Amino acid sequence: MKTTIIINCPDQPGIICTVTSFIHSQGGNVIYLDQHVDKQANVFFMRIESDFEASAFSISHFKDEFEHTLAKAYQMKWRFHTDDIQPKMALFVSKYNHCLYDLLSRYKSGELKVEIPFIISNHADLCDIADQFNIPFHHIPVTKETKAAAEDEQLKLLKNAKVDFIVLARYMQIVSGKIINQFPNKIINIHHSFLPAFAGAKPYHAAFERGVKIIGATSHYVTEELDAGPIIEQDVTTVSHAHTIKDFIAKGRDLEKIVLSRAVKLHVQRKTMVYNNKTVIFT
Repeated sequence: MKTTIIINCPDQPGIICTVTSFIHSQGGNVIYLDQHVDKQANVFFMRIESDFEASAFSISHFKDEFEHTLAKAYQMKWRFHTDDIQPKMALFVSKYNHCLYDLLSRYKSGELKVEIPFIISNHADLCDIADQFNIPFHHIPVTKETKAAAEDEQLKLLKNAKVDFIVLARYMQIVSGKIINQFPNKIINIHHSFLPAFAGAKPYHAAFERGVKIIGATSHYVTEELDAGPIIEQDVTTVSHAHTIKDFIAKGRDLEKIVLSRAVKLHVQRKTMVYNNKTVIFT
């Protein structure tokens, strides 16, 4: 059985040795380790993959021993995962289909190791795409008057399906704290700009007016402060005076789907850790 442990705690000598020795004492073999120290904040971060013989391994015993033997002593915040359990990913979309198609294609090919219990949309336009991939589609319209009730309905679906995280694949609605607080650092958004530049609704238009020479896309975790959550992945492409706004949008959409898929992969592979509204991204 392959396991992944993600840790952060105050930095001090001997953490790596202590953790790897503990894993060995529990019958595990460390197969990959990545670590980082934020010297300014004096915080240690580590991601460690190990193999255990499944027949002789008790997850509950390991977690109890780790908590009492190491976590308390080193003041660790830690997460434990096994690779035999695929996380459940809900997709939220509106009318744009490029990010949805890209994610579903990667899912269908086995590139994204997730379960997708359903797609939620505030429009019915993309229902046929859900049908192509045999994924349930829930049309939940959202207006200013119905937003609270719509989010209640969304939350009910999310909880009943035991969804682990949400991907906003160009979902053109602001998600309120009602949902964000239930999924902290578990809602991934794609913004069509190289944040923090050109936040808001029409970044390509703003970038065009400014005469920029590069445009970008940013995938980040959602917080209640719009477009200000911890950044997971970014990328850019060049543009020039010869490009129109339509060109900006076309080039940007290619970036959006690539950046979003990278961010989702990092999350699924448990390679992200949020700290002080920033992310540590393990290799």
